[in-house]
Amino acid sequence: MSSIGVVFRVTTFGESHGPAIGVVIDGVPAGIELREDEIRRELNRRRFCQLPILNPRCEDEEFQILSGVKDGFTEGTPIAIVIWNKRAVSDYYQELWMKPRPGHADLAYYLKFGRFYDHRGGGRASGRETAARIAAGAVAKAVLRQTIGVEVISHLVEIGGVAINRDDYTFEDVVKAWEKPLPMVDDEAMNRAIEVLINAVKEGDSVGGIGEVLTTEVPPGLGEPVFDKLKADIAKAVMSIGSAVGIEFGLGFRLARMRGSEANDQVILRNGRPRLATNRIGGTLGGMSIGEPIRFRVAFKPTPSIRKPQRTVDLEKMEETTIVFRGRYDVSTAPKAILAAEAMTAIVLVDHAMRAGLIPRVVRK
Repeated sequence: MSSIGVVFRVTTFGESHGPAIGVVIDGVPAGIELREDEIRRELNRRRFCQLPILNPRCEDEEFQILSGVKDGFTEGTPIAIVIWNKRAVSDYYQELWMKPRPGHADLAYYLKFGRFYDHRGGGRASGRETAARIAAGAVAKAVLRQTIGVEVISHLVEIGGVAINRDDYTFEDVVKAWEKPLPMVDDEAMNRAIEVLINAVKEGDSVGGIGEVLTTEVPPGLGEPVFDKLKADIAKAVMSIGSAVGIEFGLGFRLARMRGSEANDQVILRNGRPRLATNRIGGTLGGMSIGEPIRFRVAFKPTPSIRKPQRTVDLEKMEETTIVFRGRYDVSTAPKAILAAEAMTAIVLVDHAMRAGLIPRVVRK
């Protein structure tokens, strides 16, 4: 499926080297102020043209809102956004036809769809598809901001094995990190990470990374007790990103090595409301939001397309062969992918807030 959501429903379409990619967002409340520059700002965040090793394709991200917005406000009808593919170069991929790249989705697409998959740039499995999610995330963020006052942000906590050495950062620190070449709150780690990225490119290789998504305080009651848990729906949405390989909420796997007396967040009164003294759990209990910020980390594998020789199978001849990828590739998917995780979080939060009745179908008349 290419759709997600129950009330606030998002459908992406298009392939990496097709004419365009895009998204249809259904269930958007009427009366939300939505400016094109908000969408452009989010799309520009994923370009990383200041570090060409992260985005050699460096699309201008020309987009068009086709429906659902009039005079700067949402109409309550489906919003369709198309993002044109202007800088796709497909020649590199001709020699890879029916020769699946190790680590990429080529083999899975062939095994499911036969010869009918689009191998150019990875088709639907390309990281390019996440630009459509980010456009939808811009709409979701506008809804959250103007209705329940929730903000969502992300940053890199590790890339290429270089991790930040800070745990005292705030939401505002993370926002400011996006003014840097890499969104990391630790400048020393950022500079070392850039060196690692440059060296990986020189070696014809790639690296993975870990990002973190944070929100401001989320109203309590989002999510359902069992199968539609808020954290489960966020995990499903985030793990649908192609390079995502793991997710942990709060302290995550570290909680497994603690005793209950260390892991439990004590319940206290703050301003007359029951709150958590800490937020080791990451903002949910029993799968439902409890008025605390949502916080999770997600791991991304290295970019599969690399310039080193790799073994594969020629599916036409059914014999083993060796390939070397000669096209453009991002040395790490993590910087763009964490933005997609940020967008998917906003989308899930809007959907659950609408299901809970916290966001009306008409915001202003």
